[in-house]
Amino acid sequence: MTAHKAKTEEETAEKVLKVIKEEEVDLVSLQFTDINGILKSFSISSSNVPDSLVNGTTFDGSSITGFHPIEESDMVAKPDPSTFGLIPWVRDKKVARMICDIYLPNGERFEGDPRYIAERTLEEAKKARYVYKCGPELEFFLLREGSERVAPTDLGGYFDLHPLDLGEDIRMEIASSLEKLGLRTEVSHHEVAPGQHEIDFRYDDLLSTADRAMTLKIVVKAIAHIRGCIGSFMPKPKYGIPGSGMHVHQSMWSTKTDENVFYDRDSKRKDNLSEVALHFIGGQLKHVNEAMAIIASWPNSYKRLVPGYEAPVYLAWAHANRSTLLRVPEVGGRPEATRVEIRTPDPAGNPYLQFAVLCAIGLEGIKNKIEAPEPIEKNLYRLNRKEREELGIESVPGSLGEALDMFEKSKLMRKVLGDSTFENFLHVKREEWDQYRIRVSKWEVDRYLEWV
Repeated sequence: MTAHKAKTEEETAEKVLKVIKEEEVDLVSLQFTDINGILKSFSISSSNVPDSLVNGTTFDGSSITGFHPIEESDMVAKPDPSTFGLIPWVRDKKVARMICDIYLPNGERFEGDPRYIAERTLEEAKKARYVYKCGPELEFFLLREGSERVAPTDLGGYFDLHPLDLGEDIRMEIASSLEKLGLRTEVSHHEVAPGQHEIDFRYDDLLSTADRAMTLKIVVKAIAHIRGCIGSFMPKPKYGIPGSGMHVHQSMWSTKTDENVFYDRDSKRKDNLSEVALHFIGGQLKHVNEAMAIIASWPNSYKRLVPGYEAPVYLAWAHANRSTLLRVPEVGGRPEATRVEIRTPDPAGNPYLQFAVLCAIGLEGIKNKIEAPEPIEKNLYRLNRKEREELGIESVPGSLGEALDMFEKSKLMRKVLGDSTFENFLHVKREEWDQYRIRVSKWEVDRYLEWV
């Protein structure tokens, strides 16, 4: 850590302690994620915060999914003061939160902490003189609590307003709570399916964006619960309706000039894409299937990744065409807005790992100068298998099982995650896939019981 960074963190910590005293905060929630991206938390008294900011707070890591086994259970959560915020929905007492970095008792960072993996990947990009920035569009469902668990709270459609969009008030409350936690939303609206919504915030570097994505997810769930409904980021909660995705807008910025290096004003291309951007696209198309188990990390994720809906499954890129895996939006010649959108991730995964692998596979393309294929503006959903094969277009894995097979063979994914986390992730997800495979669904009984 540089002297400047240490001083900045010390100043931020002093501001946090001042707010805690002025606001008479009772408890502080220390938060982090397990390997699946599920938020974990434990609370400490505000009087213990000064010591926790310096030395961290010990907890048992053996019961955290994807962390250490029971014989190596002691871990330390050290709060990052830059993530401090007052939790607005707790009414009877003052409660704040901070996101933590996880350490071992000897003072070393825990290699398997998803936040540390994101930080390491960000630093890897900086070594190549780039900052990876991304902005996700998180979709989710608001569902009524009751016997029918997938009953939407409204019958609205895309961009609908009252009276069809009964979730508008809840979205406004979510946005207000996010503001109080220091996260300013840019856009919120009703999505295509009944009860489906989207909230977006401004792009930033990989680590900051992952922190904000986790913040948004917990706020959605908390406010939904208070309003008597379920906030769900499940990719495909119901047959026959669009699933929830997390389109991620990506760009690389120069560490030297702080300019978006995806834009080349001297390029002869109409889209002004730079060679860096084209190599980034090449890298993502070449390596994305190795990373799919992280990008779409649940068996249910692949119920969304089928042709005919908005989630693309074909490894190609385009501009206006939304049937390809990658898309370069029209930005009217604005250098700072030039970006590459990937449309396969979903919001149910671990954003620290998702953004880390997206950065890594793009960076791999830049480092190795992987050529991007020509963009394809045809609607790929209307092409048959033979036509796609003639164009050399492959597909993403059709299931988590297939994705794990590709992930397991990937040296790049092992490098990004580290040996321990790579093996832990593979173990956890293989178990999840096995649990899914042995279940017999109602559809199978209805279709086969008397027929075969």
